[in-house]
Amino acid sequence: MKPAWDKLMKEYEGHESIVIADVDCTAAGKSLCDVSGVQGFPTIKYGDPNNLEQYQGGRDFDALSKFAKSSLGPTCSPDHLDLCDAAKKKQIEEFLALPSADLSAKVKEQEDAMEAADKDLEQLLKSLQKQYEDGTKAKDAKKEAIKEAGLGLMKSVAAYRKKEKGEL
Repeated sequence: MKPAWDKLMKEYEGHESIVIADVDCTAAGKSLCDVSGVQGFPTIKYGDPNNLEQYQGGRDFDALSKFAKSSLGPTCSPDHLDLCDAAKKKQIEEFLALPSADLSAKVKEQEDAMEAADKDLEQLLKSLQKQYEDGTKAKDAKKEAIKEAGLGLMKSVAAYRKKEKGEL
């Protein structure tokens, strides 16, 4: 992916409204990655720098370039109200009317809700993993009990009988 990304960065170098860049999340860029929610590498984020979205598309140059051409650039925001539909404009106006402390509290509330959703999923996955492990143990114990009850010998006797009938 690195060569495709480097080629895309070169293509958009100096663009007036689009920045294609990379950040080393293991070194000097770690704090930026932490704030942006980067958890694995490589991760591609796009959109408003204050509200980056996770890119889920292809990782080759053609896919990245197609996405950049169709999806990057100015988007609906307080700086670009002309790009907003009526519902988003109304929402932005409502947020702009809030005192800073109230807006900060609402942002924190929503970020906490997002974090809670992540934690809920993590708990669910742990529960499912335990159920899977318990189910696997139960299956293995049942199969062992079946073998101990003589399944192998039953198969041997059945094969013996078949062979005996064939020889007569």
